[in-house]
Amino acid sequence: MATAQLTVSSISTRNLASFQGLRPTEAAKFGPSVGHLTVGRGLSQRSFKGLVVKAATVVAPKYTSIKPLGDRVLVKIKTAEEKTEGGILLPTTAQTKPQGGEVVAIGDGKTAGKNKVDLSVKTGNQVVYSQYAGTELEFNGSKHLILKDDNIVGILETDDVKDLKPLNDRVLIKVAEAEEKTAGGLLLTEASKERPSIGTVVAVGPGTFDEEGNRKPLTLTPGNTVMYSKYAGNDFKGKDGLDYITLRASDVIAVLS
Repeated sequence: MATAQLTVSSISTRNLASFQGLRPTEAAKFGPSVGHLTVGRGLSQRSFKGLVVKAATVVAPKYTSIKPLGDRVLVKIKTAEEKTEGGILLPTTAQTKPQGGEVVAIGDGKTAGKNKVDLSVKTGNQVVYSQYAGTELEFNGSKHLILKDDNIVGILETDDVKDLKPLNDRVLIKVAEAEEKTAGGLLLTEASKERPSIGTVVAVGPGTFDEEGNRKPLTLTPGNTVMYSKYAGNDFKGKDGLDYITLRASDVIAVLS
């Protein structure tokens, strides 16, 4: 029976609290069905309570097109990087799972109250989407994802997250750097530095629609220093080596000045 290997290094523990306590070198193997789970040495069965593994749906070759309905979008997933920038080949377990791709088909739109509004993206856009959104498909030999327009974080036409154009109520924030010392002056190691929940707004989306189909602009503006919910959003590393996060405006809890 074919199995797929899942390592802790490929999982964001910020979003999956049930993986607390796993070591990066430990692994679990999953068969084609959700019910088949082999736990590696040192892992307890209760560590995986509630874990669901979904395989991609394979679309038979006799079907030549997919038309999303309503506010759904079909995205061709970007291929994972197989080499580092220095040319070193990465093993499968170390390859970064992509969170982006190209829009190849869109639905007819969505309704806001009694009005119909266009989707935020169009065919050909390069987009970034929420990490666990949508239904994965194998279609024409490539991986695709069908997801709702609201699960698309933003449009990114370059390979640098700083250029992201957030959609709807999303906000792009540059995360403040972690403190290097304690209040008493002791140097902190990388492992003991607390991840900050403060950053600077880089870009904001146009806002959501009201019941009449009109945009409601966000109150946040680029340059604001904000505090946000600790476990919200999607993390990215910019080309400048700094950390960025995208989240909904409702996850921003305060503006600092």
